[in-house]
Amino acid sequence: MSAPSTALRTGKDPYHLGHAPSSGTPEFTGHGAGGPAPKPIVVGYGFWLFILSDVVLFASFFAAYAVLVYARAGGPGPRDLFDLRTTEIETACLLLSSFTCGLASMAVGRRSLLWTEIALAVTGLLGATFIGIEIHEFARLVAADDGPSRSAFLTAFFTLVGCHGLHVTCGLLWLATMMAQLRAKGFTPSVRHRYLCYSLFWHALDIVWIGIFSGVYIIGVLMQ
Repeated sequence: MSAPSTALRTGKDPYHLGHAPSSGTPEFTGHGAGGPAPKPIVVGYGFWLFILSDVVLFASFFAAYAVLVYARAGGPGPRDLFDLRTTEIETACLLLSSFTCGLASMAVGRRSLLWTEIALAVTGLLGATFIGIEIHEFARLVAADDGPSRSAFLTAFFTLVGCHGLHVTCGLLWLATMMAQLRAKGFTPSVRHRYLCYSLFWHALDIVWIGIFSGVYIIGVLMQ
């Protein structure tokens, strides 16, 4: 009878399944070789999952808008409702905020608190201007009885654009939190990691808005 079989019959553990081997092999205490992954890796992985889930969300809203753009129930269409001059100002504010957010990233890399907070303050001001213009546009449409209940087209429009505006609002709250953390804690590794996540989120919102501006506003005004 082999040695492992004899060990099994005697209740021993020949393959060291219940505890580490008695040799010089290091003992691991976590899941998998080397233990659990470090916290920054886990947080980064979770953040990318969040970004991807947002991509899926906005893709669904874009698809719904493309299907419902002609479902107007006899009401007005994009050409009757959209003012490209106002939307161009919105777009300029958001794109400039992406640029100033990039400047803030450079200041973070140089550990310059003054220029980081200046760049973030300008980013927040531009983002707040964007939200203010969007709220004014929504209020104008609702006052003219062209709210989300007017037609399926307007429901899809308010849902898509409003969801993006909600994300920008959350980004502004996050920005204020980042400024407070930078002033209180400085450029610690954890704060810099959080800022990296914030900047990726803000740039992703700019990319989504470019899709909205091109696919909803410009094409909407040009279509019949």
